[in-house]
Amino acid sequence: MPSTLPDGEPVPSDGSLPPEALSTFGRRPFGVYVHVPFCATRCGYCDFNTYTPGELGGAASPDSWAEAARRELELAATVLGDGRPVDTVFVGGGTPSLLGADRLVEVLGWIRDTLGLAPDAEVTTEANPESTSPRFFETLRAGGYTRVSLGMQSAARHVLAVLDRQHSPGRAAASAREARAAGFEHVNLDLIYGTPGETDQDLLASLDTVVEAGVDHVSAYALIVEDGTALARRVRRGDLPAPDDDVLAARYELLDDTLGRAGFGWYEVSNWALTSAGPGARCRHNLGYWTGGDWWGVGPGAHSHVGGVRWWNVKHPARYAGLLTQGRTPAAGREVLAEADQLVERVLLELRVVNGLPVEVLAGSARAEAEAAASEGLLDPEALRSGRAVLTRRGRLLADGVVRRLVA
Repeated sequence: MPSTLPDGEPVPSDGSLPPEALSTFGRRPFGVYVHVPFCATRCGYCDFNTYTPGELGGAASPDSWAEAARRELELAATVLGDGRPVDTVFVGGGTPSLLGADRLVEVLGWIRDTLGLAPDAEVTTEANPESTSPRFFETLRAGGYTRVSLGMQSAARHVLAVLDRQHSPGRAAASAREARAAGFEHVNLDLIYGTPGETDQDLLASLDTVVEAGVDHVSAYALIVEDGTALARRVRRGDLPAPDDDVLAARYELLDDTLGRAGFGWYEVSNWALTSAGPGARCRHNLGYWTGGDWWGVGPGAHSHVGGVRWWNVKHPARYAGLLTQGRTPAAGREVLAEADQLVERVLLELRVVNGLPVEVLAGSARAEAEAAASEGLLDPEALRSGRAVLTRRGRLLADGVVRRLVA
């Protein structure tokens, strides 16, 4: 959730949606994303809408956030009606684990009471390793959470230091083992690759640690130097080199090869799931984003999408809570996506997943581009002959360029 919000049209004060958006609600998977905007410290690379205690002062607190989140869920139930229970929940941030397990279970209870929860719902929370414990995971599991995603980034101490991460190199893997012991079948570890000073051996050591931790899911993202961050200032001063594109590509191939040998298969450009664990290892909530689902985003700066209408909340926790206390929507703006825009987004997102994109949705000129991309090794020729545009590994490395060709 980047810190800069887009422009958009005003949202009705009651948060109501156009009838045509609501007419299709319930036909697609429906998720709830809950944004927890609190962090103990700010990582140098982070551009998300998060706040440390020093940045907030007394303007907002976890208690005021929680009350506002409960009010927004009540608003969502009023706006959406009885169309569909929630299929997936994802609590992200920020650092949700700073709220404690009891509060996280309480939030899930509010979702169940207001919108309803499907019997087989996937319920995920992110957590930072340093703010977890065996009891934390036991309470979450007993309270209905089914999946946990832990921020590891690296097992190399010097890489963690460049990223301003606070946990020790072994803590993330230990936290993952605690989650498994508490009964979580689905545990994810997040990695960042391409950090200045990282070597191939550092990344391989991190991957060994991930595999030995017994998790069934790995997310791995190339380091991006975002404007306005402490990391960007260090790069601009020359204290650190900028990430090198060729190095990032080589590291991605190293990741893919190593995880493949360990039994993990890619199902989205930056995500791998343990094949032997079955489809349940894949994150259904994120698949909803990538395959055209609906979701309501709760919290400061959270984004939502229902029936071709996208909206986003005000950023600051105090402003967010204040609007909901007044009985008003916290939305800062929205846009109604035209058919052409929806097609662009479909290509952009569905092309990232392992099943790819149905060729039938592409215009004639785009189909010719798909054929050309296949001849260049960017799309799988066999899949294309079967009617789907599926990225090869080389295509994954150049995915943005492939998308531009297919929507031009």
